[in-house]
Amino acid sequence: MFGNPSLITRIAIGKFIGLFFGLIGFFVMPYIWPEGDMLLRLGVLFWYITVGAFIGVFGVMDWHPILRMPLPWWFRAPWIGGWMNFVLTLFAYDTFQQMMLYIFGPDFPFLSPFWFILEGAVIGLIIGYFATKFGGEGKATVPEQTE
Repeated sequence: MFGNPSLITRIAIGKFIGLFFGLIGFFVMPYIWPEGDMLLRLGVLFWYITVGAFIGVFGVMDWHPILRMPLPWWFRAPWIGGWMNFVLTLFAYDTFQQMMLYIFGPDFPFLSPFWFILEGAVIGLIIGYFATKFGGEGKATVPEQTE
């Protein structure tokens, strides 16, 4: 399974690692923020599975066609993870703001929910590393179709 570059392997590894981080969020959230409801916990769980799948799929693109420059995994994966968490923060800004206030208190200097972007970038970096190490990257992950 890990011998040849494979898009399916990349996606599976990305989703598995996303599931791992999603389960951490799912089970830790009641302890750090008891007001978080089940929908938020499930949302975090499914969110990171989706982020892992996106990073796995985008491993095929190792070259930017417009800028004509390479897209190495260590740039591409954190970018996708950070971007996805940026979108999540835009949709759930008030909820994340309340959570940050509850966890750190009103005097904490870094209360912005946009710190979740950094979290997404770090998780994206981890997912991208393992997906590339075991699943390969670029055109080699998609076999030529012969008819």
